[in-house]
Amino acid sequence: MAIACKRFPDQLTIAALSLLSLGGCAVGPKYTRPAMQAPPAYKELTPETSQDLGWKQAQPADATLHGKWWEMFNDPELNSLEEQVSISNQNVAASTAAFVAAQAVVREARAQYYPTVTADPSITRSRQSANSFGGRSGTAGAPGFAPGRSFTDYSLPFDFSWQADLWGRVRNIVRSDVSAAQVSAADLENVRLTAQAQVAVNYYQVRNQDSLKRLLDSTVMAYQQSLDLTEVLYETGIDSQEAVAQAGTQLEATRAQDTAVGILRAQYEHAIALLTGQPASSFSIPVAPLEANVPPIPYGVPSQLLERRPDIAATERSMAQANAQIGIATAAFYPTVSLTASAGLESTSVATWFTWPSRFWSVGPSLAETIFDAGLRRATLNQFRATYDQAVANYREAVLTAFQQVEDDLASLRILSTEIQQQDSAVKSAALNLSVANDRYRLGIDPYLNVITAQTTLLSNQQTAENLRMQEMLAAIQLIEALGGSWDSSRLPSPNDLSANPPSKPSGNR
Repeated sequence: MAIACKRFPDQLTIAALSLLSLGGCAVGPKYTRPAMQAPPAYKELTPETSQDLGWKQAQPADATLHGKWWEMFNDPELNSLEEQVSISNQNVAASTAAFVAAQAVVREARAQYYPTVTADPSITRSRQSANSFGGRSGTAGAPGFAPGRSFTDYSLPFDFSWQADLWGRVRNIVRSDVSAAQVSAADLENVRLTAQAQVAVNYYQVRNQDSLKRLLDSTVMAYQQSLDLTEVLYETGIDSQEAVAQAGTQLEATRAQDTAVGILRAQYEHAIALLTGQPASSFSIPVAPLEANVPPIPYGVPSQLLERRPDIAATERSMAQANAQIGIATAAFYPTVSLTASAGLESTSVATWFTWPSRFWSVGPSLAETIFDAGLRRATLNQFRATYDQAVANYREAVLTAFQQVEDDLASLRILSTEIQQQDSAVKSAALNLSVANDRYRLGIDPYLNVITAQTTLLSNQQTAENLRMQEMLAAIQLIEALGGSWDSSRLPSPNDLSANPPSKPSGNR
């Protein structure tokens, strides 16, 4: 309903404008990101090693690690699994909900910039006692207030309250909550990246088990042929029963290894089901041995790492949040100025309720200042200063850890590349040794024990070669994760994004 009313006195307007003019002052330290010296280049990389391994430094126009980084492995099965992480992974879903909640907290904080207006309409039926003090006084002659009579009070009050942000307390609360929401957004991206990397790790672990299964299957067939040959030689009197027993023992032991491969494969497959938000009972991955090679990974320069890692972005935003909290604690030392007003219509008759004589109003500022708190505010300020120092240390530790992880993975890739070449040579030598041992056994020169030794040596070296290739693939995935995947800090939501209603959600990889 529309209520006609006159303007408040000019004094009220002057007071309100005076309070608003004071709103530009803010206390507390200005936030500046602490300096962190980044090395000019990664120690593990030289022009020679980069060329030998096919690595390349990321250039501004290089989009290799942008978007869906897993597509550089050229595996459609992996691509399909990675697409499901952002949709179905429950850790990602929980982190997304946490970010939306943090975004709502920002809007809650921003609401403190504005006044609160409430309405409390009421219709009250009352009767005053004829024996009360009021009933025995002159109020008996007032209309509707005679002793012993009943009356109805019709009231439509509107209350206005507003606290001037003179010292930047509300502004620092908003800054703190914005930084907290950005921390939540970076945490979400870190959870997403971790899940994506873990899917890739488990996927290539499955492929490694498939490669080992293929190797052991072929080895079992070879051992079966050796056993058949030994039995023939035994039956013709050329070899002994001991050789037959040795060949049978080796065959069954290898069959047991072949069977055991299924345990790890099933566990890795179940882990992928969990990461992609699917029941393990209805999830399966087709058998396919590991055939992929490690793709060239653009590693960039160390200074770029500070902008690409979501965990570093989270710790940096935590510093900004802690800095804003110092400003909140500092504002507590200054007085609080509030403006309150009340206006409305009140009458004892519904017929005159909405008439001009039924109006009432009150308005006035108030000031509050804590005189004595036994050092509470000082202790609170010291607490937030220490929290900021802790956040700075956490930030620097996160940066140093990131440099370490990248160097670790670069070193792993460099060393594994050399080790794989050496191991492949060992496999060739072991295969040649087995061929010679088989020939000498067929000619009756050496006992079958020499064949068993050569077979065991070859199988061991072949298994080592398969595992090294798997380790190389995992080191590549871990390097991509250490580099921050395809994320960078420019994708953190801005204060305007965080104030949007309805809230916007991070979209993951673009």
